[in-house]
Amino acid sequence: MRVAIVGASGAVGQEFLRVLDERNFPLDELVLFGSTRSAGTKYKFRDKEIEVKLLQHNDDFKGVDIAFTSAGAGTSKEFAEDITRYGAVMIDNSSAFRMDKDVPLVVPECNAADALERPRGIIANPNCTTIMMVTALQPIEQLSHIKRIHVASYQAASGAGAAAMAELEQQYCEIVEGKPVTVNKFAYQLAYNVIPQIDVFQDNGYTKEEMKMYNETQKIMHSDVQCSAMCVRVPALRSHSEAVWIETERPLSVEEVQEAIAHGEGLQLMDDPANKVYPMPLFLAGKDDVYVGRIRKDLANENGITLWLVGDQIKKGAALNAVQIAEYLIKVGNVK
Repeated sequence: MRVAIVGASGAVGQEFLRVLDERNFPLDELVLFGSTRSAGTKYKFRDKEIEVKLLQHNDDFKGVDIAFTSAGAGTSKEFAEDITRYGAVMIDNSSAFRMDKDVPLVVPECNAADALERPRGIIANPNCTTIMMVTALQPIEQLSHIKRIHVASYQAASGAGAAAMAELEQQYCEIVEGKPVTVNKFAYQLAYNVIPQIDVFQDNGYTKEEMKMYNETQKIMHSDVQCSAMCVRVPALRSHSEAVWIETERPLSVEEVQEAIAHGEGLQLMDDPANKVYPMPLFLAGKDDVYVGRIRKDLANENGITLWLVGDQIKKGAALNAVQIAEYLIKVGNVK
């Protein structure tokens, strides 16, 4: 098994290295690719030093079985043909192909089998907020079809990459030291602030991030569910949170939903408000699962349930989900 990581020096690329190691992913050779800026950098993996190769239009992907790509949509589009030419499965973490009809969009807990039909050799990894939400909603969907979703996301700096995380830490230091605050990665200072914009605004007043949640949720869940999102950047360093309101076809009890979450794949129930037990990003960075709490009836909708969830955006929201897709393909013998 020969595996490649494209974008090895980025936050998600580095998480790929950790996840592959943690899960003892069955590979014989790992090849790392990057831009001119990161080419030549060396990273340690399983007691071996691996040098990052420059990503080029050549035959470097000949013999590669699985390629994890996380270098941005432009890079994914430009190099997709090079990556897949010799039969490699490209599991792409960008937005480049997510809504293409001939590219499956996969969260293994929800629709793993979709990964088996990939005419272009590409499988898309969904948006991080969508991954976490549908993982939590899948066991509820099995109880009763979800008709509508309203969601407010509270997205950490990690969603904008390693440089954004560093900038948030830098801003807090600058504020304490009375220095001018550096603002490069976001439209405004994030420290001591929240910014109700993630990605660019569309003609309908929603941001691209919010529309991803609408469109991707339907594609993953094979559903006509309507999802209205408000995505907000908050000054947490890592791990995203979401407040979710759902309307189901029949009324569900809190106990039914708690039981479904407790036994759901990739989920942890953390729901004991009397003892102040609920998910928080400060304590859940680096965790594999999506944590769910504050489950209660929606007072404004007799068929409604509301809940709170937290998940590590870099892990389950990106690298881990992609690796789980690859693990599924290996399990069912669907890699060349």
